[in-house]
Amino acid sequence: MIPEHIINRKGPRSLKDLNPEVLDYLNSGKVETKNLMEWLATDQLVLLKTVLEPLDKMDWFPSFTAAVNAQKKPTANSNTKVIGETFAQLSDSAFAKAYLATHPSDIVRCWACWTESLFYDSTEALLTAMKPYAADTHFGVREVVIFATKERLIEDLDTAIALLTPWTKDTDENVRRYAAEVVRPIGVWTKKITQLQEQPEKGLPILEPLKSDPSKYVRDSVGNWLNDASKSQPAWIQSLCTTWQKGTPSKETLYIIKKGLRTIEKKK
Repeated sequence: MIPEHIINRKGPRSLKDLNPEVLDYLNSGKVETKNLMEWLATDQLVLLKTVLEPLDKMDWFPSFTAAVNAQKKPTANSNTKVIGETFAQLSDSAFAKAYLATHPSDIVRCWACWTESLFYDSTEALLTAMKPYAADTHFGVREVVIFATKERLIEDLDTAIALLTPWTKDTDENVRRYAAEVVRPIGVWTKKITQLQEQPEKGLPILEPLKSDPSKYVRDSVGNWLNDASKSQPAWIQSLCTTWQKGTPSKETLYIIKKGLRTIEKKK
């Protein structure tokens, strides 16, 4: 049993505020991280041992340490990717689904996301496999699935937009948010989508259904999408926002418009 004070804790504001007891639970894979500080503090190689040992796969461990240590500038984010890639080399998608994808640790599920993403050649198959990660209850997994898929989707953008459009009607706000976030023209720590910077109208099949979304999580993503595009196509974004304001002047749409026009407004 995990103590209530561990389950109901708040994430630390800095690494020095992290309770050593909490770190033990994180490194043993028994609890999810509460915030970025806990995610950064978790020793992923220590956590990895707790996954490999019960499966009698410790003979794999040197491959992981070699891959992690071979990085020029390792970070928590890059370690997650490298460990996922190494699992893909040593196992298969069935292994990831069985032993990683439903693990109590969000970091292990992030490894699973990276691992599974490498086994699908088509955009449709990739998105089908990644949807459970887009719907994950943990914010970290939902960010990693964007890292694991965005560059692949850029290579087949028209197909990706067509496939993601029905996701805008999903009952899960996390799935709807992924549909917008993964094709943001700029995004956060991800590759820019030049096509959408130059032709943001390509994103309308995803943006239009979400322009009055009841979820703030989704609205923030749509507003940020518009703000991204406003940096290269301000006139088009201004026109779209004017159209939305006249046609759908709900508080939800007005929230998105305000967020989407913030860069334009700063320049006035």
